[in-house]
This record gives sequence, C-alpha cells and structure tokens, in this order.
Amino acid sequence: MRIRAIVAAVSGALALSALAVPAATAADTTPDKADLFQAAHRAVSGRTAFTGSTTAAAPYALNLQFSGVKVNNGKPIVVGTTNKVTVPVTFRVTHAADIDLGAEDIEFDVLLYRGPLNLPSNLLFGDNWPTCTHVSTTVANCRATIDIRPADGEVMNADAATFKALGYAYDWNGQDQRPYEDIDWSKVGYTEADALASVKLQRASRLTVNAAPEPVKKGRTITVTGKLSRANWEDNLYHGYSTQPVKLQFRKKGSTTYTTVKTIKTSTTGALKTTVTATADGYYRYSFAGTSTTPAVSAAGDFVDVR
Repeated sequence: MRIRAIVAAVSGALALSALAVPAATAADTTPDKADLFQAAHRAVSGRTAFTGSTTAAAPYALNLQFSGVKVNNGKPIVVGTTNKVTVPVTFRVTHAADIDLGAEDIEFDVLLYRGPLNLPSNLLFGDNWPTCTHVSTTVANCRATIDIRPADGEVMNADAATFKALGYAYDWNGQDQRPYEDIDWSKVGYTEADALASVKLQRASRLTVNAAPEPVKKGRTITVTGKLSRANWEDNLYHGYSTQPVKLQFRKKGSTTYTTVKTIKTSTTGALKTTVTATADGYYRYSFAGTSTTPAVSAAGDFVDVR
C-alpha cells in the first residue's frame, strides 16, 4: 500500500462557510490511512495485530456520526489499466459541540472495503482527508475522494465486485501516531460506521467493429468483425472477454436510431464475426449490455456505402 498524504481535514469548527485544507503534506514517516485504520479497528475489537490476543486498552467512543454517504454519485466505478481514477464521495458529519473538526488531531474519512471487515480482501482510500462546510455548529457537509491506481497494483481482478462504504474518525488528543504500533488507544477517541453505502467496482471494457467490404453492391454479403475486451488489473493489459452475448446493430443513413440485427457470442479470445446482406447505406456497430463486473459498451458505428 502506498504512503498517502496526511493533511488536516478542516478548519474552523464553528464556521458556517467552506473550511480550508492546508496544502502541506506529512513526512514520509507518517503511517498511511490503511495502517492507522486497521490498527484502530483491531483495538476496538480487542485484538492485537499479530497474536489475536485481547489488548489491554481500547479507544473511547467518539461522539461523531456519518450519514447521507454517496459514492461516485451512485454509479459503478469503472477502472482501466493505467490511469488513476478519482471517485467523488459526499457525506454528512454530525458531532458533539465540543468536537472541533478543524483541530489538527481530529481526522475522519470514508473508505471502501471488500470482504469481511475484520479481514478485508481490499481497502480503498482517498489520498487526502475530506473538506467540509458547516451548516451548523454540530453538522457539516463533506466532500472526499477514493483514489485508485490500477498500475500500482491497488486492485486485482477479484476486486471487480461490490464494495461497502465505512466512515471512521479519530481524536488523537495530541498523541503522535509514529510509530503507530505504540499508540496508547485508551487516550484516543474513535468511531466507525459500517455499510453506509455500497458501490460496484468494474473492469473497463472496449469494443471494436469493422464492416467490409466498403463500398459494396446491394444484395452482397457484408462481414462484420470486432472484439470485446476488458481491463486485466493483474498485468495492466486488455484481454478478450470470452463467450459474451453481443448485439450487432444497424442504423440507416439519415436515422438516429440503431436496431438490433442479431445477437452473437464472442469467441474464447473475445473476437466477433458474422455476416449480413447489404441493403442500404448505414452504420454497423456491436453493442454489449455489460455484466456485474464489466460495464456496458458500444462500438462507434462503421459506415458502409451500398451501391
């Protein structure tokens, strides 16, 4: 897991306007969000990191709640093979009047995880802490991100699944988090709220089409080829998506609507090939409806001149 920037979350707990986030980042020795969260969760559940035995101290309950969490505006997160994907997250925080969200030792965020929380298959975080706008002395509307870098190995193919959103918050009470293994959790305020929302993570898809020959005489055969592929997060390449139903569609010249001509399946390598009879000028395309792990995609239409 890469080291992520640790910055102050918000400033001015009682302000009724947008709260500023300092631009400075922490030193490389600062533990990252994943380390701190997992250490806090173990402390709450009364288990140590290595032995599984009961710990001597646990954090006290922090009076801070999360609500209204929305990840990626309610849409699936689609990730390719190389580019960083930044996913918007919005939520509301309600807290006790004596909690100053702008204090340097108050940190909170929303993360995504897959699998059982005590032993997650993956945890996804944002690079920075949220920014918030207070609407009252105890309620703030917040914006954050989840940042995913597939080229850095942050997701595997098995992560094309449903993730849950969890909110968490610390009050360090002036305690240094370095080294985090030595934190006295009895002096830390902590809260977490599970299953605040869910979102699908999907492997980006690509679809091509080529209709030939062109031009072609009316009544002759047109061969339409193409390929359906999707991102592989383990080698950062696109591979053919095998045995998937794909529609061949046609849009007559001058029309704005595609109609389905037939449905065929991709080969074991994701290849597509079929034939049709040339009847009129128009555009041919392949269209894939998508699966739970892979988004829908349609190829750009390929024009055929029929003479």
